[in-house]
Amino acid sequence: MRLIVTGGASGLGKAVALEAAARGAKVAIVDIDAKGAEAVAGQCKGIAHHADLINDDAAKIVADCTAKLGGLDGLVNNAGYGAGEAFLEMKPSTWDRTFDLNVRALAFLTSAAGKIMAAQKKGRIVNITSPASRMALPNYTAYAASKAAVDSVTRAAAVALAPHGVRVNSIAPGMMDTPMQRDTEIAFAKLEGRSDIEKFLAERTARIPVGHRVEPEEVAEAVLWLLFDAPDYITAERMNLSGGLDKD
Repeated sequence: MRLIVTGGASGLGKAVALEAAARGAKVAIVDIDAKGAEAVAGQCKGIAHHADLINDDAAKIVADCTAKLGGLDGLVNNAGYGAGEAFLEMKPSTWDRTFDLNVRALAFLTSAAGKIMAAQKKGRIVNITSPASRMALPNYTAYAASKAAVDSVTRAAAVALAPHGVRVNSIAPGMMDTPMQRDTEIAFAKLEGRSDIEKFLAERTARIPVGHRVEPEEVAEAVLWLLFDAPDYITAERMNLSGGLDKD
């Protein structure tokens, strides 16, 4: 498999890239963090592609990576942004950045990759969504709304690409100890007037029915299942890995 992973320099993207490479995939790590992308590429014998997904052209990013990979079989839209802020104090700049990266970039990367995959009559795309898309989060409204939009884009892309042999699904991870998750929870604590961060985190973890947070490597296993192993009949599906936090 020849695979593009956005936001692959750290967190879940890194875990996906490493585990995909371990299964024989040739991976292009796309990230605004050039040094981080190079480091992960070195670990998985892949390709680092420095890009600003908000400002760079999505079609060119996909075309350049496809050329370096010698083709394209899979795309994981993992790059994302979220900022905690009170609903009554929301800033337009937060919404702009959140939707530009989480939704617009994802949609156009999916479209660009979809065109290549449709021409070859095969391909798999996995979008990273969130339980937040179905929760009332007044301190995280822009992020939650952006992930609801990701769910919508996933369904639309799945239907558009289904006749061409391309499958589009999503993964909704629960609480992961990634840099973005930690920064967000620190912001939540401040907004709620909490000074004991560790106690605050423990209380949030206790809300998860299975009793613990998920590791990026566990989520990566699910992403790889959709890329490599899922039956071809599965498309437009949202897979929850939230330990029971998000209930279908």
